[in-house]
Amino acid sequence: MRNLARFLSAALVMTLLFALPSSAAERAHRVAIQVDQNDPDVMNLALNNAKNVLEHYQARGKNVSVEIVAYGPGLHMLRADTSQVKDRIKELVGQYSAKIKFAACNNTKQAMEKREGKVLAIIPEAKIVPSGVVQLMELQEKGWSYVRP
Repeated sequence: MRNLARFLSAALVMTLLFALPSSAAERAHRVAIQVDQNDPDVMNLALNNAKNVLEHYQARGKNVSVEIVAYGPGLHMLRADTSQVKDRIKELVGQYSAKIKFAACNNTKQAMEKREGKVLAIIPEAKIVPSGVVQLMELQEKGWSYVRP
């Protein structure tokens, strides 16, 4: 009876161990990249970082997600009227549509609109989030890695 109990306990432990790897071992690699400067060189560095991460993990058959969050002066990189990198962003989204996202800070957008006296258009590849800083915080709280080029 004691041997049977040990066997059943061992079998239960093994079942649980083999059930975990599908979620734990296949956990997606996720990185949030901050852009807070109105500088195409900085944004291109962020885009290079994103592409390198995507290529690295895709080549290994791993799940990967990248989110570039722009706020403050960095929002210019996601503005339809001022972005000097919008064609490159469109190209990356075309290549990695399900794996890369762009977040535009609404706090910054509203402040710029007030200062400039006009409604600002954000490139279609970006989503507007309430706050860029909060977006970065919440992604990190969910286990995302953080990079600032």
